[in-house]
Amino acid sequence: MMSEFGVTGTPPARLSVGLVSAGRVGTAVGAALEKRGHVVSALVARSERSRELASRRLPEARVLDAVGVAAACELLVLAVPDAALPGVVAELVAADAFRPGHIVVHVAGAVGADVLRPAADAGAVVVAAHPAMTFTGGDSDIERMEGCSWALTSPDEVGLVVGQMLVMETGGLPVTVAESHRALYHAALAHGANHLVTLVGDAAEALAASFAVSAGGAVEADPDGMLGGDAEALARRTLAPLLHAALDNVLAFGDAALTGPVMRGDAVTVARHLDALEDVDGGLAAGYRALALRTARRCDAGRDVTDLLAPDLTEQLR
Repeated sequence: MMSEFGVTGTPPARLSVGLVSAGRVGTAVGAALEKRGHVVSALVARSERSRELASRRLPEARVLDAVGVAAACELLVLAVPDAALPGVVAELVAADAFRPGHIVVHVAGAVGADVLRPAADAGAVVVAAHPAMTFTGGDSDIERMEGCSWALTSPDEVGLVVGQMLVMETGGLPVTVAESHRALYHAALAHGANHLVTLVGDAAEALAASFAVSAGGAVEADPDGMLGGDAEALARRTLAPLLHAALDNVLAFGDAALTGPVMRGDAVTVARHLDALEDVDGGLAAGYRALALRTARRCDAGRDVTDLLAPDLTEQLR
């Protein structure tokens, strides 16, 4: 397939980039591309937060509407939430904003390349390219993109090649995900990352409740006030080495990294855990119960533990 990018569809070393819009992900992607010599020439920045991010990360870019951004660029990056993506595409289609020679990329996780079909019909090279990374808007976002994987989905080989080249230019690792598996791919990431935040928050809350407090209200385990007497800050500090070790171990060894009472089949200790957590917050106990049951299933902990955790579900899970 011939295009202005050559036989392989590989883009030139320097592209004019447009972002719709300038949120945490879009500005991080734009900044990563600029580090490789591309230029973000225009972007959409409707909110005050987006304008602040744009001015800090991409100060030379012009702020335009979506149609103006599409007209000003060769590489159009649609960095809007999954649910908003069809509406943005429809807005651009209505304005005849897609054209031959365009590279159109969206970075939504659960959506494949089908949503970009109108752009492909207009002659654009299209690819869904989602970075497997969490973005907070902080300075570390761009650094973390080095080495992170990107899920690529495209209707043709040209789109995949272009996506691979762009991802590798940002220091990322391109992986291919079928259109039919995008939701599964994104669910796995959300389960691993988003729910990890909830899990650690719950663990810190329970641990903070276990610390002794002096009559003056200070946490006795923090006698020097290094953490300002903040029990939850101390809890996070206490958890940090353990959680880092557990994460390193599971990434290296998988289920062989499991330790603790569920893995040992110690139903007595698990029962004590549930009672103690229930005294703090029933939601904590419910979360522990659900994850402990999944753990028991993964390590074949035995009937004593599984019957304790969910006697009515034990047979269904086997």
